[in-house]
Amino acid sequence: MIEQTVPRREGYAPVPGGQVHYQVVGDGPGIPLLTLHGGPGAGHDYLEPLAAQGQDRPVIFFDQLGCGRSEQPGDPTLWRIERFTREVDALREALGLRRVHLLGQSWGGWLAIEYMLGNPDGVVSLTLASTSASLRQFVEEAALLIDVMPEPHRSVLQRATSAADYQTPEYAEAVLVFYQRHLCRLDPWPDALVRSVKNLDGNVVYATMNGPNEFTVTGNLAAWDRTADLGAIRVPTLITVGMYDEITPACAATLHRGIPDSRLAMLYASAHTAHLEEPERYNRVLREFLTQVESGAWSDE
Repeated sequence: MIEQTVPRREGYAPVPGGQVHYQVVGDGPGIPLLTLHGGPGAGHDYLEPLAAQGQDRPVIFFDQLGCGRSEQPGDPTLWRIERFTREVDALREALGLRRVHLLGQSWGGWLAIEYMLGNPDGVVSLTLASTSASLRQFVEEAALLIDVMPEPHRSVLQRATSAADYQTPEYAEAVLVFYQRHLCRLDPWPDALVRSVKNLDGNVVYATMNGPNEFTVTGNLAAWDRTADLGAIRVPTLITVGMYDEITPACAATLHRGIPDSRLAMLYASAHTAHLEEPERYNRVLREFLTQVESGAWSDE
């Protein structure tokens, strides 16, 4: 749970399609940090280590519509990236977030990219954590990770993908091995991550937009690709990635090449959840970036 010693307030805000639950952690003088969680449908829980930034600035966590403590309407037309970008605007308006630092992790990074390409006012920096510029590159890179998995897990995953059969016990076991290698390398997994994984179990948003698991994308995000548009992002950008990340360093390099004012930070002991696996280093890198942006000392070198 988020440390209770840090000032916190929470509530619900109206967004297109329903109400979302939010928490504001910290009351430092810096520009607020607005976080966009992964999934889609994971909820914010696993991002809780970022509450350490609350010493310097308010940190806003929220469960996107359709998961966690937010409303979970049954209208499948809501589960599209365009509506989620409007959700970000609605939350900012409800909370009076005129100027923000924006951080998106995994799917939250795809959402952040899409949001930034709409040229929103008041976003002073962008952090893209363990994400990519396209689903195509992510899926291709994940296939390469599967290619070097130990047997029998490699063959089980490849056969299941070919046959679109994701229901066998052998498949579930192989997926878990992949996750232990490329989602989170901690053993056991932190409680915050376990709570987010539970949010994804049977989640209709995840099934509609992503697919059956992290590396098999069959939903409406499958064709999403903003690689050619990255040059339009004109705010200072920090790109973070784990050495063993399921959204690989090659994906991070594509972001770094495409975004003009960007810096790439590798977390060498981490997979997809570096903020959980190396929380002290991750928060130090993020804090330095946010502070440099606000002080005018930022450089992409």
